[in-house]
Amino acid sequence: MDNRSQKQPLITLPVEGMTCSACVSNVENALRSVPGVASVSVNLVSEQASVSPDEGGVALKELREAISQSGYRIGTAKTTLRITGMTCAACVMHVENALWEVEGVSAAQVNLATERAEVEFIPGVAGFEEFREAVSQAGYGAESEASGGLDDSKELDRLARVDELRELKPRLVFALAAGVLLFLGTFGAFPWVEPLLGQRFYPFLLWGLATPAQFWAGWPFYLAGIGALRHGAANMHTLIAVGTSAAYGFSAAVVLLEALAPGSSAARSIGKEVYFDTAVIIIALILLGRFLEARARGQTSEAIRRLIGLRPKTARVMKNGVETEMAADEVAVGDELVVRPGESIPVDGMVLDGYSSVDESMLTGESVPVDKGPDSPVYGATLNNFGSFRFEATKVGKDTALAQIIRLVEQAQGSKAPIQSLADRVAAYFVPFVIAIAAVSFVVWALLGPEPALAYGLLTFVAVLIISCPCALGLATPTAVIVGSGRGAELGILVRNSRALELMHRASVVVLDKTGTLTTGRPEVKDVLPAPGRSDPGGNGGTPERELLLLAASAELPSEHPLGKAIVSEACARGLELQRPDSFVALPGRGVETEINGERVRVGTLAWLQGAGTDLGSVGQQVESLSSEGKTPVLVSVGGRALGVIAIADSLKPGAVEAVAHLKQMGLEVVMLTGDNPQTAGAVAGALGIERVEAGVLPEGKAEVIKGLQGQGKIAAMVGDGINDAPSLSQADVGIAMGTGTDVAMESADVTLMRGDLKGIGDAFELSRRTITTIKQNLFWAFFYNLLLIPVAAGVLYPVFNHLGGVPGGLVFFFGEQGFLNPVLAALAMALSSVAVVTNSLRLRRAMH
Repeated sequence: MDNRSQKQPLITLPVEGMTCSACVSNVENALRSVPGVASVSVNLVSEQASVSPDEGGVALKELREAISQSGYRIGTAKTTLRITGMTCAACVMHVENALWEVEGVSAAQVNLATERAEVEFIPGVAGFEEFREAVSQAGYGAESEASGGLDDSKELDRLARVDELRELKPRLVFALAAGVLLFLGTFGAFPWVEPLLGQRFYPFLLWGLATPAQFWAGWPFYLAGIGALRHGAANMHTLIAVGTSAAYGFSAAVVLLEALAPGSSAARSIGKEVYFDTAVIIIALILLGRFLEARARGQTSEAIRRLIGLRPKTARVMKNGVETEMAADEVAVGDELVVRPGESIPVDGMVLDGYSSVDESMLTGESVPVDKGPDSPVYGATLNNFGSFRFEATKVGKDTALAQIIRLVEQAQGSKAPIQSLADRVAAYFVPFVIAIAAVSFVVWALLGPEPALAYGLLTFVAVLIISCPCALGLATPTAVIVGSGRGAELGILVRNSRALELMHRASVVVLDKTGTLTTGRPEVKDVLPAPGRSDPGGNGGTPERELLLLAASAELPSEHPLGKAIVSEACARGLELQRPDSFVALPGRGVETEINGERVRVGTLAWLQGAGTDLGSVGQQVESLSSEGKTPVLVSVGGRALGVIAIADSLKPGAVEAVAHLKQMGLEVVMLTGDNPQTAGAVAGALGIERVEAGVLPEGKAEVIKGLQGQGKIAAMVGDGINDAPSLSQADVGIAMGTGTDVAMESADVTLMRGDLKGIGDAFELSRRTITTIKQNLFWAFFYNLLLIPVAAGVLYPVFNHLGGVPGGLVFFFGEQGFLNPVLAALAMALSSVAVVTNSLRLRRAMH
């Protein structure tokens, strides 16, 4: 959008990717070429470009394109807004459109269920004030959501929808009471009403009772509905405000005409029937639906409310040898804390001394307590069962594991699943479409309907407006995502976004990394086998086995590789004195090459040593035998001769066989991916029941394996836990990181399993399938409801009943004598539709118990 102005101020843009003065020149030249730019100044240190427009102004879009085409990019920031006043999918579209129109906004996503807007924007060009103004102009409210810190009491109240329920309750009670009185008073149900029915003042009495209910109890509908109309939009509130106002206004006109011009042609044309009770009862029923919906939506966030409520308020901190109680928020990294039996651990840290058992189920979903001792990690909000210990705080505030889990869950709950796009497209046209149907229905029945035609036209007009429910469309997806992701957090399954939740149920193949995922990730030396005829490789007079291990461990001493560490650990356990090599080179996926006492020592794979021209002797036969047993053979050579082989094995994780079987039962193709040689990999895969194995894959090749599967048209999920798995986790359609792995892997993944238990993989897929099934049920109900009942409200059954000779006795309560739906029942159906969608989503809270 070209937002040029005659007096456009200086534009400051953050520019990323500049590294030198040549970059500065490139950016300046690119910006100067944009029409409307008077002058440009680019600063490399601050990474900013200052653009002075000429009198005609310049379009921001053209500036962004110029910077992009020159090979750089404009930096953006993200913020979260809390949006008030939204009630339906149409509201979401209005707020999103308003934010998109703000100059400098590059992305905007609004979630009805969480009442949040995620906005990506260019700092300096747009900011909170611009966002708030745009949202306000659209008829809604916006508040800034502070990043960091967890304002527990406020957040818990918001999630439980305390303010909304407090606001709704008195209006609901008053509207219900007034509606009942009006209904009974209109039809003479009270003994003292009948004598009053003929009195001229009695209709004014009904009018007087209906007025405060219409305009006070129903004020939220006017505030948001008519406000939206002022900005050229319409929402659910608009439908209710227009519909009930039509019934109220029609009734007021009847009362006035009967009082001022009784028997006139105008009075005869509209009849004597008043609908004050209909208007007020509609308001009461919709407020009741809103109240029940708010309570149900508050329950959708129960999981995250429990997580927030777990955070301890106080902590015992050691200051100068004295134990002091202070607020947990005031604990700093490096503080020394004391935890007693039965207390919650305030922050994340490392145990200094003492022993205990800690319940970490709130993090991992695993109920078995974890033993803790010196150098053991502990996490904030977990429960200390018995024993006291001291620990040092390592992460506090927003950096704790609990805060990160809450942030991930909120991120997932605030994201928009691809399946929601259909509902969004429908919502964009839904309310105007409904208003058009209502208007056409009114005209048709006012002209062609039975007498009093105008009254029946009004009934269909009100019924169509009231029965349509964009709320159910807007809540169908986000409520299921909120409950599903919250349930996942309780099970130790953290889903980063709803896109991953949706893609998982469509996955056709799951790729499992071997080491650390299927196995414990703690390899141990099982065999040390010197080559026959090549004894005492170190020349120290020791046994061949001892000297081979000493040489290999010395070469691997600087290594960070798990296999190298296993060799060093075994040598240390046997009391060998290792010698640090004079030089060291690690070759990923191959081994290490070192120099010890002037000789070149290689420790690594058979393929690498073969390629290097090593004299293998009979070691090759040993390698083949060990590989067939599922062990990883590591060869040791000195001066180009193989001196022996060390066999290392990594035990399968408990439950690995059952986990793989479960994935196969779910219809998933299971592939094992490993850098091990094919024989070793085949032995492990055979034990697990995995038919397809990708073995001997170097770290950089893992992502290529995923690409190959995707090239076959498969949706691939990758499960891994190491740094080497990060590229393949990112490449996969869904990356799943084991929580026992590295932070890098978890940052690259869409789903994180907080415990190393392989059962969690199947649980994650099952959770995805149940969540998507619930979303589909919700969307079906929302679409089916509107497609079925809007025509009924428009009066399509009138000719049917007319052909049958009248409305059957059992249906008169619903359709009257002529076959037109009672607007009160339309309001009841509308109110219950949203409640039904939210209640269906709440069933996910019991998933996988």
